[in-house]
Amino acid sequence: MKSFVLAISFLCAWQAQAGDAKSWDRKAAAAYLDARMSWWESWPSAARDHETFCISCHTSLPYAMARPALRSSLSEDGPTADEHVFVDNISKRVSLWAEVEPFYSDAKNGAPKSAESRGTEAVLNALVLARYNAPAAVDALNNMWALQLKAGEKRGSWIWLNFHNEPWEAPDSAFWGATLAGLAAGWAPESYRKSSEIRDNLAMLADYLQHEQQNQSTLNRAMALWASGKVPQLLTAEQRAAIAAEIAGKQREDGGWSESSLVVKDWKRHDGTPMDAASDGYGTGLMVTALEQSGEPSAKAAIARGLVWLESHQDASGAWLSTSMNKQRDPATDVGRFMSDAATAYSVLALSGR
Repeated sequence: MKSFVLAISFLCAWQAQAGDAKSWDRKAAAAYLDARMSWWESWPSAARDHETFCISCHTSLPYAMARPALRSSLSEDGPTADEHVFVDNISKRVSLWAEVEPFYSDAKNGAPKSAESRGTEAVLNALVLARYNAPAAVDALNNMWALQLKAGEKRGSWIWLNFHNEPWEAPDSAFWGATLAGLAAGWAPESYRKSSEIRDNLAMLADYLQHEQQNQSTLNRAMALWASGKVPQLLTAEQRAAIAAEIAGKQREDGGWSESSLVVKDWKRHDGTPMDAASDGYGTGLMVTALEQSGEPSAKAAIARGLVWLESHQDASGAWLSTSMNKQRDPATDVGRFMSDAATAYSVLALSGR
């Protein structure tokens, strides 16, 4: 009874705040995201051939996922200038798919990165262009499915970049990449998603996610839950309920989640410094988004508590803060803001219910 009353009190608190348009600063969040995207587009290290730039899993990808969610609340007529630049950049790379160099073609530790890079980019391209319903989305989706592994123990997934950095370029990140492919399909038009042309591809993807999800980190399982909210066949009903329960079980007393408790078990930073154990924007924003998008009825109380945490933790710059899982970084630097870029995007998605 006590836990029920507590859940109801958090739900009522959230509902009261949700009715207040000033409960979080949408303009400040948009300004932060736009500024970070503008920086990424012009950062020399992001530049690639044919006057294009690469997609980052920390800054530009979450930007594309979250920025449209602010459109109506800010009374914007359409995509921002930075969104146009990003979509045009990806569309150009898709149109030149046979000619452009992969994001990474060098060797690291004796292993060539070109195949990993190509598989990764194909999924990211498809996801962004599907999100924007861009003309080049179908070509990008076709490129993505063409590189899906058709045999072996990883059948249904993609070869993925591994720089031994959590949470997006690590040994377990191929699963995360597969969930992004599911999101790409989910953001594509329903007629495309249900076409016979990709039926076998979606079946292989579902087989992979269902078979592998049990041994994944909570972060990866949450992404699978999110994707299954758009393409239900990707997980079974029992799996969706179990993942939602796991996420709720890791919610902290203050209503947030800590990325340190969600990453792959026994993960250690490369420099030996401890990860922050407190609730953070990345953990909380992503967990709330996954629970919201799953549609799991049992998740309502956890969602409400998470939203209350998010509404009270936006900083003066408009961002939600998180720190690197791989090393201690100066949060005042551009690289030091990478995790906060992702945290802000997922927090916006959570608070927008989008």
